[in-house]
Amino acid sequence: MSLLPQRLLAESLGTALLLATVVGSGVMGVALADGNDAVALLANAGATAGMLYVLITILGPISGAHFNPAVTLAMALRGELPLRDAAAYVPFQLLGALAGVVLAHAMFDLDLLQPGTRVRTGASQWLSEGVATFGLLLTILLGARHRLAALPLLVAAYIFAAYWFTSSTSFANPAVTLARALTTTFAGIRPEDVLGFVLAQFGGVVAALAVARVLDTEARQAA
Repeated sequence: MSLLPQRLLAESLGTALLLATVVGSGVMGVALADGNDAVALLANAGATAGMLYVLITILGPISGAHFNPAVTLAMALRGELPLRDAAAYVPFQLLGALAGVVLAHAMFDLDLLQPGTRVRTGASQWLSEGVATFGLLLTILLGARHRLAALPLLVAAYIFAAYWFTSSTSFANPAVTLARALTTTFAGIRPEDVLGFVLAQFGGVVAALAVARVLDTEARQAA
């Protein structure tokens, strides 16, 4: 694995490009969709999945390509990332996410910082975030063990699908959630709705770790 400064740069850069894609493709999708939310969502989901595939492929060998405090926490709890490194990853992911939102706004000539106004709250949204994060973590944990070479495609495919089958459109990432509270665009979320999403996401992490542990144990016993 690369030296810690290189890994931190990879995590920050990757998270920034991910958020620039999420927000920028939302802006472009709305502009081209002419009021059709389905077209805008398709553009948003496709661009995000495509960028995830690229980022995981090129930066995964450097930092593990977490770009997500939930993933970093899971890896630390499993003993696959030292706690000291995990504590360093998270602030760089957060800074990268904020930089990505600002970059997207700058590319579309929007106010650089704009508190979100899109309402995303309620039991169905929180359940969706728990399910989205659970599925993402399970994809990563089991994919890394059984289909490592396919992991970039697995994660990209899961996120593309989760955009469509969850009512929250699958943030599944605390850094993404916090950063998207700073945009009024299609991808935004109200700041007051962030906490509910983040709590649900960490609930998904706990559930995924428990299920992955059971499945890994059974697989080892079967072997």
